[in-house]
Amino acid sequence: MAVESSASATWNGELMSGQGSVRPASGAFAELPLTWRQRAESRESGTSPEELIAAAHAGCFAMALSFGLGNAGHPPEQLETSARVTFQAGEGITGIVLGVRGRVPGLDQAGFQEAAEAAKATCPVSQALAGVPITLEAALLS
Repeated sequence: MAVESSASATWNGELMSGQGSVRPASGAFAELPLTWRQRAESRESGTSPEELIAAAHAGCFAMALSFGLGNAGHPPEQLETSARVTFQAGEGITGIVLGVRGRVPGLDQAGFQEAAEAAKATCPVSQALAGVPITLEAALLS
């Protein structure tokens, strides 16, 4: 069964001086403001499309890694994941860095790195962003 997710955005005015907002259809979070400055210059308030992509990618990657580790007989105690999406005005999204720190009993760093690389390759958000360089930083915690 397919599940559809949706969100909407409103924009008022020109790119540089205008402003807008984004909101999820589910109501999972409140409407968030958007401006060009928030996207390309400062992250003082509001959000950006890239920050929302980073949140989605971190969550998807955590789920993919948990699934892979569990299927391999090494269910994780905890995974702390992050995603950093770099936006360059005039170029767009130029790179993504996925980070993960995990507690996984019975697994060494090499095995954890291998599982993280596999999760990066199979995560649906990674696959959707395949045109962007994605790097991985993985650390197994003792």
